[in-house]
Amino acid sequence: MSQPYPRTELSPSVPTSTYRLQLRPEFPFAAAEAALPYLASLGVSHLHLSPVLEAVPGSAHGYDVTDHTRVRAELGGEPGLRALAAAARGHGLGLVLDIVPNHMAVPSPLRLNGPLWEVLREGPGSPYARWFDIDWEAGGGQVLLPVLPGPPEPDAFTIDRDRGVLRHGELEFPLREGTAELAPAELLAAQWYRPAWWRAARTQLNYRRFFTISELIGVRVEDPEVFAATHAKVLELVRDGVAEGLRIDHVDGLADPEGYLRRLRAAVGGGCWVVVEKILARHERLPPGWPVAGTTGYDALHRVDGVFTDPDGAAELARRYAESTGSPDWEQTARACAREVLTGDLAAELAALERMAGPELAAGVRELLIAYPVYRPYPGQPDLDRRALAAAAAPAGPGAVAGVRDLVLGDPAFAARFAQTSAALRAKSLEDRAFYRHAPLLSATEVGGDPGRPALPPAEFHAYCAELDRDWPGSGTVLSTHDTKRSADVRARISALSQAPEAMGRPAGPDPQLAWVARQTSLGLGEVPERAERLREALLKAVREAALHTSWTDQDPAYEATVADHAPDDPELPAALAEAARANLLGMALLHLAMPGVPEVYQGAETEYRALVDPDNRRPVLFPHEALARLDAGAPPRGQAEEKLALTAALLRLRRDRPGLFTGYAPLPARGRAAEHCLAFARPAGLVAAATRLSHRLAGAGGWRDTVLPLPPGRWTALLDRGTPQAYEGRVRLAELLSARPVALLLREDGGG
Repeated sequence: MSQPYPRTELSPSVPTSTYRLQLRPEFPFAAAEAALPYLASLGVSHLHLSPVLEAVPGSAHGYDVTDHTRVRAELGGEPGLRALAAAARGHGLGLVLDIVPNHMAVPSPLRLNGPLWEVLREGPGSPYARWFDIDWEAGGGQVLLPVLPGPPEPDAFTIDRDRGVLRHGELEFPLREGTAELAPAELLAAQWYRPAWWRAARTQLNYRRFFTISELIGVRVEDPEVFAATHAKVLELVRDGVAEGLRIDHVDGLADPEGYLRRLRAAVGGGCWVVVEKILARHERLPPGWPVAGTTGYDALHRVDGVFTDPDGAAELARRYAESTGSPDWEQTARACAREVLTGDLAAELAALERMAGPELAAGVRELLIAYPVYRPYPGQPDLDRRALAAAAAPAGPGAVAGVRDLVLGDPAFAARFAQTSAALRAKSLEDRAFYRHAPLLSATEVGGDPGRPALPPAEFHAYCAELDRDWPGSGTVLSTHDTKRSADVRARISALSQAPEAMGRPAGPDPQLAWVARQTSLGLGEVPERAERLREALLKAVREAALHTSWTDQDPAYEATVADHAPDDPELPAALAEAARANLLGMALLHLAMPGVPEVYQGAETEYRALVDPDNRRPVLFPHEALARLDAGAPPRGQAEEKLALTAALLRLRRDRPGLFTGYAPLPARGRAAEHCLAFARPAGLVAAATRLSHRLAGAGGWRDTVLPLPPGRWTALLDRGTPQAYEGRVRLAELLSARPVALLLREDGGG
């Protein structure tokens, strides 16, 4: 087993906090530079930039990389990035880059991806052929290119001999040398690729892709030459001090994540902060041998959300949902979606694995993939999950499953492809299907979540935080990201329903499942600008992802026309639940920013930020610089949005100015009849955080009454108080401490840090 990486080597460059900026042609490096004074005053230490390398023209996200050697011209090119880095340093800020080692774009025009263009022109003999996972044998010596709008017709292709290209409408393909004079049908057969209808990708694709997106081709970054070629520019930016940290996108897509990370660590040195986008199940832990600071933080998101979810109310919502819709429970839904996606959307990937395993093990391959409980196994893992083996053996037979297990443990090529397919299956069947079908409580259907167990006991939260502080203190933590289906503020409103299931009512409509989705989405979004259109777009995406009546590839226009009819006209929560949502919102922000790890604030989420699934969560952001300046001048917060801004700025500035406060972790149990409604902890160097949980249930039970919070030794000052701050010693009555707001932040007067 690999030895844990010595994390002390990472400490010099660990940020105190990061702020995520979504770059796009409309928000380039220059716009980020203009925001620096505000972001520095907010208190963050590093800006986390979405991908900066050359991408498909007009891309709104940058994950569709076309050229690893150049910084994206549409954002301002390398001069713009270096100018941003220099300006950021002038404000005391560093940069963290989001990099994409797993895949590149299959762009239009194709020649934008130079390595892929050369492979299509020269075939497996191209020096770039090693870049991509292409099964030439399965394709009969050709790469399937599922880029045509319909079935291919030889007469629709034309030849431009002067430029050496084959054309189909606006599409261009490189001509194999010596084939330009052939007749159309012969010419097509002679190429190293086969242009095909886009629908052919499901069953005939013979290159590894990103999930089910054929426009993104997998890169064999495990090859040292490919790693060197695709990382040269990023490594140069790190060496030159332009970047101080790296976020590794979709590490589970790589053949050998640990091997890749060790090569990356050797290249960037110990002074670069590196975190990986890794989705961990609740019982799963990051492999200790990975030379990284930790994850990007979805594991923290799940825990923070969970402690503000009422377990009894969530169970009641699940009962009502099943009664109303007839839908199966979460486990059944997840299994059904896994089987659908594996045998449908990922049929080509499944067929490739079955060919590798042989016909006698094909059923074992399929059933073990469906039963596997986490995203993927890793090379060198001593055993597979016994529950998965038992579940797979029932339909496939123990012999077939044992044979596949032996292949996973003993055949590196099969193990890598099994793991990569497993990761794609988990993502597509859970995140992009089951999470849209299972709708008792939508706040629980978030990346890394467990909708079958949406609530988290406080003791489990404390255990997680203690473990994070001990093992991965530099790990990232998040509440909202560019990939969350609902921002933290929307989830805070929806999770309040778990405290009052009766507030859901009985959503009605021709599609009961959609009615539940629409009702909760509407309540979560509330009254916001462009509400009707944003809600309609989110619901349309939800029904296509759920694939119950329509889908992205087989749309039902008649059904989709009814989606808007399900959007409720009453977007506001009842007054009592609105107060519970406020307690959730501020409590989630407090825990996120005060707990162990490196918190990331998503653009705009320092204030109230209600956003739905992308592209809604990538809308242009308005930085609340005027509100922050007013708060800094001593004005009281105006409403919930400014309450959150004041809390966020206070904690980010503390992290920046006194990082020693944020070491160590100790739960602080309250005492009294309402003790379960207080979640509090101490950072032993001199900080106490206390949040109200399940506030609606608390109010219904009579409030805090005699409940007190014992404090560690010392004199403690309430940091968020305006005017003369209140000081406490020994213990404090929660009715007093939390009278003005549902959260409190206490600082020891003699605290170090």
